[in-house]
Amino acid sequence: MDIKTASALRRLRLVSAPEAVSFLVLLLCSVLKRTTDFNAVPVMGAVHGVLFLLYVLFWADAWNRAKWSFGTAALYFVLSVLPTGGFFAERRLRREAESAVIAARARKEGVVKA
Repeated sequence: MDIKTASALRRLRLVSAPEAVSFLVLLLCSVLKRTTDFNAVPVMGAVHGVLFLLYVLFWADAWNRAKWSFGTAALYFVLSVLPTGGFFAERRLRREAESAVIAARARKEGVVKA
């Protein structure tokens, strides 16, 4: 894995958890808006919108650089629209990055020929 691919996956991983948190907070604000006088939906909607757009932008870049199959790319996109999916995406991306580092070290040390 080259440095640009690793960077693309890292950016996607770093934005996935905050995007999931903002989605959950937006849902909470929506409930509070309906049940109380508290209305933070416009602010949280904007925050979540920016984070979601960043996620989609980084997702497209990671898909292009990592050469994911359509199924893998679709999975990461579906995880972005589920309320807690960003947490699962972050865990999978972290595992993928760790295994790529292990494979790169093995190739460097001559343990694996690839």
